[in-house]
Amino acid sequence: MPSTITTPAPRTISCSGGREIVLAGKPLVMGVLNLTPDSFSDGGLWLDPERAVERGLQMVGSGADLLDLGAESTRPGGGIYGGGAAHVPVEEELRRLLPVLERLRGEVEVPISVDTRKGEVASAALAAGADLVNDISALSDPELARVVAESGCPVVLMHSRGELAEMQRAIHFDDLLAEVVGELGSAVERAVGARVSRRQIFVDPGIGFGKTPLQNLLLLRHLDALHTLGCPVLVGASRKSFIGHLTGAPADDRLGGSLAAIGWAAAHGAAMVRVHDVAATRQFLDVWEAIDRAKEDHE
Repeated sequence: MPSTITTPAPRTISCSGGREIVLAGKPLVMGVLNLTPDSFSDGGLWLDPERAVERGLQMVGSGADLLDLGAESTRPGGGIYGGGAAHVPVEEELRRLLPVLERLRGEVEVPISVDTRKGEVASAALAAGADLVNDISALSDPELARVVAESGCPVVLMHSRGELAEMQRAIHFDDLLAEVVGELGSAVERAVGARVSRRQIFVDPGIGFGKTPLQNLLLLRHLDALHTLGCPVLVGASRKSFIGHLTGAPADDRLGGSLAAIGWAAAHGAAMVRVHDVAATRQFLDVWEAIDRAKEDHE
């Protein structure tokens, strides 16, 4: 395992609201704020808008470089989560999302991401001050592709297979790395074909989405393979079930495993990590960077 934090070539990505995402040095920390009753780790904790805003402010104060707001759980079904998360109508997703987004937009300067699969939700969120879209379905909704292209906002395209409710059943890959990289590459080309700027695209290997615990580990181990796509890589491994599979720890007690995955991702070129535990992740990455820099500073 490399001892240093490595990232792709530095770049600045412009957001639709005028803010920027600057990629240089250690990975950026994206704080997860789930405004849902049924997310796998923190479902129901931040349903109240006042508490959610307080949580968002706390994460920014703890060092989050971005916030990722999600108002529809995307808990995958077919495995340990049974039928997975329920579908949420557009109106309900916006009812949960907009009051928190609007308040946070007035109080923080960090970029705010909206975690959604729906074009109508993304359009309303961008109008309310969101800066980028995080889509686990990789723009399967043509309306979402249109909204992203017209707004010019950055977008995260995540790898997954099958319908959310059943994707943990009958998992099969003949060549895991080649298929994940190839399917993400196809998603990037579809996005570009829909007039999304290639420079605005992040890719995410989709840890926990249609993969076995071993496959999740292999994707992390060979994260470098995603760099062939030429897009910054986002890794979301925080508190995921593969950590529970390895350790037996419940979702709210997987900080150690989450930091191990974050450390590996940082050492293998992740540009951004999506996490629940912002303060611990920031401390972890800051100390690692200081150790990495110590020899140079001494000389």
